[in-house]
Amino acid sequence: MSPEDRKYTKTHEWIKIEGNIAVIGITDHAQKALGDITFIELPAIGKVVAQGQECGVIESVKAASDIYAPASGKVAEVNSLVVEKPETVNQDAYGKGWMFKLFDFDAGQVSTLLGAKEYDQTVGQE
Repeated sequence: MSPEDRKYTKTHEWIKIEGNIAVIGITDHAQKALGDITFIELPAIGKVVAQGQECGVIESVKAASDIYAPASGKVAEVNSLVVEKPETVNQDAYGKGWMFKLFDFDAGQVSTLLGAKEYDQTVGQE
């Protein structure tokens, strides 16, 4: 079951609003599908990303996958822990395994994303 305190994309990213910052990561479903994560490339601090735009890469022993921005905004911070220890995402996708944070994000876009129940239904985790 996905946490209720965030929104989700069909491409398996989550976004959690914390005041004027949006925290972004990949879902537990996505990390399980990828398997052992071996490499993560994140957007540069200060980069402006657009909703749906490829803004990072995640690689595992099974596959490589793009990370897409769930909302438009400016990258405020990246999680150096997941770059140095990619397995952190496998261990804690909704906590310490976050990817990056946005400021000046588009809250209207966030409201159009999937809720936890809707996301769980799309991935068959009802």
